[in-house]
Order: sequence, then C-alpha cells, then structure tokens
Amino acid sequence: MSGFQASGRPASGQWMRADHAPADADAAVAWADGAWARDRFPIFEHSVYLNSCSGGALSVDVAAAYHAYLSGRHERGADWPAWLEVYEDVRGRLARLVGAAPDEIALGGSASAVLGPLASALDPADGRDRIVVTDLDFPTTAQIWHAQAARGFEVVTAEAPEGRLSLDRLARLIDRRTRLVSLPLVCYRNGALSDVAAVADLARAAGAWVLVDAYQALGAVPVDLGKLGVDFLLGGTAKYLLGSAGLGFLFVRRDLVAGLTPTQTGWFGQDDIFAMDHRHHRPAATARRFETGTPPVPSLYAAQAGLGLMDRVGVARACAHVATLTERLKAGAAALGATLATPAAADAHGALIAIRAVDDAALVARLAARGVITSSRDGNVRVSPHFYNNTDDIDACLDALAAERALLA
Repeated sequence: MSGFQASGRPASGQWMRADHAPADADAAVAWADGAWARDRFPIFEHSVYLNSCSGGALSVDVAAAYHAYLSGRHERGADWPAWLEVYEDVRGRLARLVGAAPDEIALGGSASAVLGPLASALDPADGRDRIVVTDLDFPTTAQIWHAQAARGFEVVTAEAPEGRLSLDRLARLIDRRTRLVSLPLVCYRNGALSDVAAVADLARAAGAWVLVDAYQALGAVPVDLGKLGVDFLLGGTAKYLLGSAGLGFLFVRRDLVAGLTPTQTGWFGQDDIFAMDHRHHRPAATARRFETGTPPVPSLYAAQAGLGLMDRVGVARACAHVATLTERLKAGAAALGATLATPAAADAHGALIAIRAVDDAALVARLAARGVITSSRDGNVRVSPHFYNNTDDIDACLDALAAERALLA
C-alpha cells in the first residue's frame, strides 16, 4: 500500500472517474486530477483527514466566508439586510438538497435547537401518547424525546440487534397510541443505513408520524423526501455539508405546520420578525415557527459556502466516489483480520465505516500520531471519507492500522 503523498494530491485520474466530473466545464480538468478539491482543504497539506462524520474538513471557501462576515461587521456593524439574505439563501439551498420547499425548513443553532420546539408542540392529550426511539439514535434526539415523558408521553426504545434496526421489533411497538417514530438514516456509531421508507410505511399504517435524523447522511448519501415518505427531517451542516458547528435545520411537512404550535419559541419564530410585539405570540405560518432566537449568523455564512461547494460537486457524485473508497477500506480491513461494526453490504451503510478496537481511544490517538485523523464511538474507530479523499488516503489509513494491529479487536 502506498503512503500518503506529501502534496495531499492523488496521481492523475485516481481522484474521481471522468464520468463523475462536475457539470461546470471550467472545473472538469481540475476535477480529473483532484486539484480542484484537494487544494481547497488545507488540512491535506499535513494530514490524512478521514473524520467527516465528526466534522467536514475546513475549506478555504468557508474560511473566506467567515472573513466576509467579519469584514462586514467592521465596515457596517449589524448588517441585518445582508444577514437575512444569507439566512434565506441557506434555507433555500437546504430545501433543494432534500427535495422540500423553503417554507418547510426551520433553521437554528443546532439540531437540538430546532427539534426542541417541535417536541414542545406535541400533545399527549390527543390520545397518541407514545414516542418510539431506537438504539441507533444519536443522543440528542433520544434525550429530547425521553424528556417528553415528563409531559405525559410514554417513550419506548426499539432495540437494534447487531447494530441494525429490526422492522419486526418496530412493528410491535408502533400502534394506535404512537404519535411519532424517531430514527436515524445513518447511525453515528456504526454507519448502518436504515430502511426509513419501510419504517414510514409501518408508521403511516398506524397513523403515526416519522422523524428521520439525516445528519450523518446529508452530503454523502442522496436524500429525497419524496422517496423516504417521512413527516420530519433533522440535519445540520457541520459534517458532509462542509459548513461548521452552529447550524441545524428541521423539515416539517407543510400540511402539518398549522396544527403544531410550539411553546418553545422566540422572535424568529414569529409571523413578523420585526413587529417586536411583546404582548402577543403570533407564530409564523410556515416551518419558521419552529425557530427561536437570533440565528447563528457566522454559521450561516459558513453553511452557505459549504453548501455552495456541495452544489458544485453534487451529492450523487460524492456518494459514488465515496463508495469506491469504503469498498477499498472494507477489503483492506478484512485482509488485516479486523472486525467491522458496520454492516458489510455496500447498500447497508453510509460513508462511515466503523472498525472494532481493543481500545478505541488509544487506536485513534496512535493513528493521529501517524497523521491519520479518525474518531471513535462505542468501542469502534470511525473512518469516514468524503469527496475530497482518494485511494492514497485509504491506503495510508490501512498502513497505519496494520502498524497498530495489536489494538484491533
């Protein structure tokens, strides 16, 4: 296996197949040799970055966006017209990403910040007082739903044997009392891809709603709300969408909005943001009613730049490229005698591959000392490539794992 090249670039033709070249002709040549992507992410000058499941690599585009925000503060102070233009542009980009309308998207400082208002709008008194979560949920979603037990909801957990959701187990929990089923599209611990459409069918038959947490999928796995058939979708821009921490979003199906009035709110959740009416609560007629206070303006600038990069690359192209890298990683890990926590089938996982370790924190530290950046969860080392990675990165990771074979489970 070849090591990581000091320049951070693959040899010509290795980064992406020609049939996945970007649509814009001026970038096509650069795409072929990887320069268009790699040169925008300075971390590759010194490291093999394979930790997009924690946070996407920082691009020069996002850094420039932060500088643009700061320059505006120096020059104009509180520039609300400019900020609101970015705010609505990001809303529109996220809507297009998942196949929604902009008025179905709420923005907030994190996924938790937009999920909390939705939870506050659910009422157990309507006879549907059960919420179903899963063993694969990210803590923030499960914790917010468990907190609703204090308001009268029964919160039950669907076990996930061997790290996969069982439709049979879910079917036994979803009944006429169920208000909502919450599940991840891609599990943050092992990368398992859930059959969300099948769960949505189960829930719909019982008259229940479905919320899918797509944070670990967006930007690396194509997400189409029409195909998923869910009522709510949760996400954020810090990972494969290449923004930064500080921006989450929520999709709410348009026909549900009017019947959901959150009690957790703020001035950006009002019908007229600038009415400054402290005597009344008049929620917006759109999904914006699930927003709260002043939006995270710097993170909006970062998100706009990151989404701009992903618009140029295309999620389908990124997904196809990452699939070649994860197949190479799985084959190399098997050759080392490593055990995957991730389902082996190519269509059963996202961009995240989890490898079992004797001491996951120690192995992540050893890999980092060798210039390979990963992360760990649940006893596993998580390796998560994105469109800016190449086969040399995967081989460098496998070389480092081979050198630390004693820490593999």
